[in-house]
Amino acid sequence: MDIKQELLEKLQNRSANIAILGLGYVGLPLAVVFAEAGFNVTGIDPIQEKVERLNQGESYILDVSSEQVKKLVESGKLKATSDFSALKKADAVSICVPTPLRKTGDPDLSFIISATENLAEYIHSGMVIVLESSTYPGTTREMVLPRLEENRELTVGKDFFLAFSPERVDPGRKDWTTINTPKVIGGITEDCSFVSAKWYEQALKSVVPVSSTEVAEMAKLLENTFRMINIGLVNELAIMCDRLNVDVWEVIDAAATKPFGFMKFTPGPGLGGHCIPIDPLYLSWKLKSINYTARFIELASEINTNMPRFVVGKVQDALNDHGKAVKGSKILILGVAYKPDIDDIRESPALDVIHLLEEKGAEVSYYDPYIPFISQDGWELQSAQDFKKALEDSDCAVIITNHKVFDYADILEKSKLIVDTRNALGLASKKNHKVVRL
Repeated sequence: MDIKQELLEKLQNRSANIAILGLGYVGLPLAVVFAEAGFNVTGIDPIQEKVERLNQGESYILDVSSEQVKKLVESGKLKATSDFSALKKADAVSICVPTPLRKTGDPDLSFIISATENLAEYIHSGMVIVLESSTYPGTTREMVLPRLEENRELTVGKDFFLAFSPERVDPGRKDWTTINTPKVIGGITEDCSFVSAKWYEQALKSVVPVSSTEVAEMAKLLENTFRMINIGLVNELAIMCDRLNVDVWEVIDAAATKPFGFMKFTPGPGLGGHCIPIDPLYLSWKLKSINYTARFIELASEINTNMPRFVVGKVQDALNDHGKAVKGSKILILGVAYKPDIDDIRESPALDVIHLLEEKGAEVSYYDPYIPFISQDGWELQSAQDFKKALEDSDCAVIITNHKVFDYADILEKSKLIVDTRNALGLASKKNHKVVRL
């Protein structure tokens, strides 16, 4: 039996040992899905706190319950470690590490490089490796593959198999999760695609093989660029409607009645999350290296990036109309998560709004039942302990994240002034003198 057939047999009878590099919002749900499918899964993460909590049967991610984790840990199907030597026994490895942007706007691939170099120490014949971290087209072939082949007498597509499969995690969703969201997979070679797809088919409901890693990488960027550009479009529409004194929410709802040729997007205070604000800029950066400007991406990014300033302008105007200056005013931010009903603040526009208001001299506080504490780059802020008092004491409440748990009728009653960036108050606020909508 050759290497490929032996590996396929292990994958199909669930005897293959699985390793997941990175136990965050992508890696932990994937580890749980594979473990629930019957594989023995080892999660590897350098953050010791994550490892300890996981081994104690505790989940630190909203989309995965502690009950699920505890059951799998107790059964021996799931464990975690910070020791990369566990890769010696791994037959299949998924790389799920973060890929943020640097402050200069260029991709930070240091986590992929570190994970790959650690993996390269223990790579062996009969291993399948799938990169899931979002990145620019060419990363798997140009950056990951050379490091895995370096100083090893192993041939990709023959001795080991390498592919890219874009993560499609949308935190907080219950309808589309890791297990039932179609999974695109593209390999370095045809056999790489085949083996990787067969692995994922053992645990996921739908796998979509494509011809190369570049196609899979580009598909991920298209998905998020599509959303980024359309969000940029409706954000600019909100600015235009504000200038024209037209209700942007009514315009969007009217357009959405068209049963074809239109998809509804809504404006907001800016972009947040681990994908939409970042992934398209990976593509833009890559294209600059071949002297091409991704104009749609650059324009949408400019519009979306400036939305927090537009929101602060709305707050400033609203306070001014009520005879107050921003400086010295007490402003309460409602919701700092990047989207409703989750505990994730990555790239959240709320952070920019808070900083901009503080720069103008406002006394800013926030309330978010999902995020009790913010600590970033030496800056710290705690969620209000007494929400009712904070609301009544504030000169202006700014709805940034429209969590379902908020009692909007009570917020409307108790606030002196509200800037609603999400239309969370709906028609109840349309002609209310103390509400300003985006």
